[in-house]
Amino acid sequence: MIIDADTHISPENDGADCITYEKLIEMMDYSGVDKAIAWLKPPYMRETDNSNRYIYEAMKKNPERILGFGWADPHLGINKAKDTIKRCFEEYGFYGVKLNGAQNEFLIDDPKISLPLIEEINRFGKPAAFHVGGDFYENTHPSRIGKIAKKFPELKILMVHMGGASFKGTSISAIETAEAYPNTILIGSAVKSIHILNAVRKLGASRVCYGSDTPFEFMHVEVAKYQALFKDQVNTADMAKIMGENIKKFINA
Repeated sequence: MIIDADTHISPENDGADCITYEKLIEMMDYSGVDKAIAWLKPPYMRETDNSNRYIYEAMKKNPERILGFGWADPHLGINKAKDTIKRCFEEYGFYGVKLNGAQNEFLIDDPKISLPLIEEINRFGKPAAFHVGGDFYENTHPSRIGKIAKKFPELKILMVHMGGASFKGTSISAIETAEAYPNTILIGSAVKSIHILNAVRKLGASRVCYGSDTPFEFMHVEVAKYQALFKDQVNTADMAKIMGENIKKFINA
């Protein structure tokens, strides 16, 4: 089974970097991907309610294919963001919620605007996903994930991009953080292949997951990249973990 741990969908297919859930399913079929975590395409400082609802509708219509994650933006109001998280779990049945300090411009461990939302996610016993990339070095540095992981040792944390998403990434720090905190897992999307391979060599095959960052990357190309990258590097069982079993177990899908 192949599970893509990083895809973005939008209510309207209004450009090359926007795809509907129908298009996502087409891409999955073409790429041989069985399931995919789907969250909204970064809305920046715009309303998230309609897009979260769209993720829910996509998951409801495709429960065997789409694993929905919510999205909360503290800049829309802390109480509103908390209500969003509550709705994501109680009404939508999402597998987790994502916080993106790069697109929404906040420190992911900020005690006033981010930690209250993490506490709310943790209250539901669900995973939290974080954009962890070099594209907004200070806001999403892996060291901030370390602080969160230490404060919430029972919280399952997805480090999306594992420090990539930029020419000058922070993947070494991401791997070191994951090594120190077993409640974290790395999603190897939008990151150099050498860092993905090094993560598996350093942490083992159980701590790294395949992700494509669709539609910002081509899903079928990313699947092929992983298959080529790990050819003769890991055994069949470990390859199955990386391509789907790890994330399935981590989010309890």
